[in-house]
Amino acid sequence: MEFAVESGVRPMEMGVGMGKNQTLICAPIMADTADQMVELMHKAKFKGADIVEVRLDHLKSLDPRPDIEVLIRQCPLPTLFTYRPTWEGGEYNGNENSRFEALQLAMELGADHIDIELKAAHEFMNFTRGNKPEKCKIIVSSHNYEYTPSAEELGNLVARIQAAGADIVKFATTAQDITDVARVFQITVHSQVPIIAMVMGERGLMSRILCPKFGGYLTFGTLEEGKVSAPGQPTIDELISLYNFRYIDTDTKVFGIIGKPVSHSKSPKLYNRAFKEDGINGVFVHLLVDDVNKFFDTYSSPDFSGFSCTIPHKEVALARCDEVDPVAKSIGAVNCLIRRLDGTLFGCNTDYVGAISSIEIGLQGSQNGATHIGSPLAGKLFVVIGAGGAGKALAYGAKEKGARVVIANRSYDRARDLAELVGGKALTLTELNNFHPETGMILANTTSIGMQPNIEETPISKEALRNYELVFDAIYTPKITRLLREAQEAGSKIVTGVEMFIGQAYEQYERFTGLPAPKQLFTDIMADY
Repeated sequence: MEFAVESGVRPMEMGVGMGKNQTLICAPIMADTADQMVELMHKAKFKGADIVEVRLDHLKSLDPRPDIEVLIRQCPLPTLFTYRPTWEGGEYNGNENSRFEALQLAMELGADHIDIELKAAHEFMNFTRGNKPEKCKIIVSSHNYEYTPSAEELGNLVARIQAAGADIVKFATTAQDITDVARVFQITVHSQVPIIAMVMGERGLMSRILCPKFGGYLTFGTLEEGKVSAPGQPTIDELISLYNFRYIDTDTKVFGIIGKPVSHSKSPKLYNRAFKEDGINGVFVHLLVDDVNKFFDTYSSPDFSGFSCTIPHKEVALARCDEVDPVAKSIGAVNCLIRRLDGTLFGCNTDYVGAISSIEIGLQGSQNGATHIGSPLAGKLFVVIGAGGAGKALAYGAKEKGARVVIANRSYDRARDLAELVGGKALTLTELNNFHPETGMILANTTSIGMQPNIEETPISKEALRNYELVFDAIYTPKITRLLREAQEAGSKIVTGVEMFIGQAYEQYERFTGLPAPKQLFTDIMADY
C-alpha cells in the first residue's frame, strides 16, 4: 500500500510557521494511592505534560468519592479518567457497575475526559442514561494487542466508536511491521472527529511522535523510561527535548534511521537538535524496519524526505535506489538516502569518509605530528572485520588510500567476495587470532560484535591485538567496547565509533538540509557519550 498522505508539501523554510501545535501530551498516572498520584501529577506538569490520564485501575484500593475528589481538586492539569478492566489490558477485575459508578462520579466531580471501552460503551451509556456534564468529553476506546487491522477494518472500527456516543475516538493497535503505522496515519488524517490513534510496540513509535503532523488529539508520554501504560510509549522528556514535539506540524518533513536493531542510535539526538537550531521544519525518528522494500513502497511521499541506513540494510537499500552516487556503487552499500520531490530515491555512502578520516587522524596523532605526503594508511596492512555494508565502505576507503586490505568474516565466502573486489586477502574470523604477518597493522571492526547489550563480546583475542598499531571499532554504544579496551591495554592506539558517527553525519546533514553541518554542535552533543 502506498502511503502518500501529503500536507501541502513545500521546500523547507527556515523557521516559517514553526510553533506550538494543538496535539496534547498526556502523562499516564499510575500509583498505589491517590496521594502518590497527586505527587506524580505535579511531576507531570513540571515535565511539560498538558493533561494527565488517571489510571484508577492501578490504585491498590479505591474509595470512590474522597479519592476522586482529591485527584480532581489537587490536579494541576486537565484530567482524563480511565478505569481499565483486565479484559482490555488493564488492572481492574471487579464488578462492572462499580466501575461505571466510579467513572460517572468522576464526570460529576469535574473530570475533563473519561475513557470507556467500546465493548462496554453501550452498557455504560445506558447506565448513565446519557447524562454527562457539558465540560466532560467521553473517549470511547478500542485496543488490539495482537495486530493492526486493514484500513477498511479500521475505518469500520472508527464508525462503530463514533456510533457508540464518542466525543473523541480512540484506538490502539499493535505493529507487526512499521508499515502498519501508515494505515493508522491515513485514518487519523481523514477523521472528521477528534481522534487518538496509536500503534503499540517499538515498530509503532513513529505513530506516537508524528501524531501532530496528521492531526491526532493527543499522544502519551511517560514520566520515566520504562514506566509505561502501553508498549512503546516514549517519555515526556523524549517527546519535548529529543523529538521537538511542540514544533511538529502538517508541513514537517520526516527523516529517520532505518535499521534492525535501531533504538540504540543517537542520530535523532544529533539531527533534531541541529534542525531546531537551524530552523528546519523536520523531525528525525528511529525506524525499526524489517523489510526495506516494503518500507519504501509504503512511505513513498516526499514528506518522508531522507533516511540514514544502518545494519543490516545498507546493501538492500542500495538496490532500492533510483540513482546511486558512484562511490556508493563501488562500495556496494548506501548509508544515506534522499527522497527527491519527484519521489525518486538517491543513495550515497558517507561511512567511508567518516571512518577513514578518523583513522587517519588517529594514526597521525600516534606519530607525534609527523607530516605525511599522502595518507598515513598508504602501504599499511588494513584488516577489516565484517563483509557487510560498513565493511565494504571501510575496505573501499582503505584501498583508495593505498592500504593493503584483508577481510575477516564469519562466512569465508563473503570475505572472499569482498576481498576480490578490493584486490585483498580473505580470512575466516577464527583464523584472525593467528594472523600476524607483520606488526604495525590497522584493525577495523565493522560488525555488531560487542554492541549493547552484548558488551562482553569481542571479535579477536587480546593477545592478537599486540600486532596492531591502531584499532578502530564502528560501534559507539558503548563508546569503549571490550575490543577497544583490550587494544588499549595491548598498547594500540584506538579510534572509537563516535568519531566515525560524527564524521559520517556531517555529509548526511548537508544532504538532508542543504545547509552546512554544525560540526561543533555534533561534537558537543556526542561528548556526553
